[in-house]
Amino acid sequence: MPSEAFSLCNSRFPLNMAAHRRPKRRRSPTALSCSGVEGPTQEGPSTVKFRKRWTNHERRRIKHSSPQARRWVTNDDLISSASEDRFLMVSHNILGDDNAVKHRDLYPNIPSSFLKWNRRLHLICEELRLWQPDIVCLQEVDRFHDLMNTLNSGGYVGSYKRRTGEAMDGCAMLWKENVFRVLEEESIEFRGFDLRDNVAQLFVFEMKKAKTRRLVVGNIHVLFNPNRGDIKLGQIRMLLQKAHALSQKWGGVPVVLAGDFNSTPQSAIYEFLALSKINITAYDRRCLSGQIGAGPIRRPYVRIDRFPKYDWTEEELTIASGNSKCRILENPLKLCSCYANVQGMRTRGAHGEPLATSYHSKFLGTVDYLWYSDGLVPTRVLDTLPIDLLQQTGGLPSEKIGSDHLALVSEFAFAQDLLSRNCKPVLTKTSGTVEDKWILSSSQQK
Repeated sequence: MPSEAFSLCNSRFPLNMAAHRRPKRRRSPTALSCSGVEGPTQEGPSTVKFRKRWTNHERRRIKHSSPQARRWVTNDDLISSASEDRFLMVSHNILGDDNAVKHRDLYPNIPSSFLKWNRRLHLICEELRLWQPDIVCLQEVDRFHDLMNTLNSGGYVGSYKRRTGEAMDGCAMLWKENVFRVLEEESIEFRGFDLRDNVAQLFVFEMKKAKTRRLVVGNIHVLFNPNRGDIKLGQIRMLLQKAHALSQKWGGVPVVLAGDFNSTPQSAIYEFLALSKINITAYDRRCLSGQIGAGPIRRPYVRIDRFPKYDWTEEELTIASGNSKCRILENPLKLCSCYANVQGMRTRGAHGEPLATSYHSKFLGTVDYLWYSDGLVPTRVLDTLPIDLLQQTGGLPSEKIGSDHLALVSEFAFAQDLLSRNCKPVLTKTSGTVEDKWILSSSQQK
């Protein structure tokens, strides 16, 4: 969409710009770029950096009515392995204003007023005020300044990375400056690796009250195109590699990866994330993400032919794996899905994932996830909506929900044993059975 003058390419600063007013006249976007955490302000044709501190010492917690009927679900199985050092995290695809306008065909039953940005902005920020997360990962952000101005009372610092190319949206990460400090940050422009114009963010955080508690947080919005599973896999592979490298650099700290992965729980890409390994040529690249024909009640696909043959070109293999000769791709991180490890009520599918995190006229299903590695325990999650309640809305956004995606919300605790494997067994797609190589909790390692 035509962008306001505040459009960012890559910026980072706190949420204290309520004095700014969105200009009535729309102008060409000004591309901005920032790097680092501290240092003097730099201004130039492509680089601007802001760094101020804002703290509301009189902030009061306001009670809000919960949007729709979402409830907290506690992880009783793993709570014994959790320490007292905890943080709350949100991942949310907020539906960019530009996309809501351009893709009106996805929302034929949605009143035009429900798609207005100012109204949706209010609902999205009300949710964040309600949950009071310490870290927020947002996707499809194209009005970053509006978010900042609205959330200026939360004590957050924010970083925004805009997509390359013509698209105006990108990824944004916010965190409470009185809870976390940033040790390192990195962004990924996938265009530089011939992987389209999507972007991702990576941050190394340290808790201020417990300086030994550190973690890597990644935020990504994977390519949508259902037919280009090779590109999706390539983007996820690169995020995993860079997150693993940062984790090792800082002493093997835990990792959380959040975002819209544009892949369903029945897909090969999901299995790759859950089981850390995939035989690329065992799949048609057009079916890697599971989006085609996906639905919330669909049974997990069981492959009858254990050794199918799909022709992948060397270029496609290079895109997916980084090597034209690679057939077996391995994930350097051993990840668990947050929601799959905390049992829900009437909201989960066969894999334990929510039946739906996104709903519009052409899709009702799950593509959003919170993945975590060794050293963390999901102590509770905010359950998603049952399908019947979700379908009663006729589609999202709705009267009480400001996006066509539901926000994922989880409380994490650092594990008492940083090497504990706090992950439930995973239902595989290739065998249709439970993969038993991961244990339920550290207490079962004996």
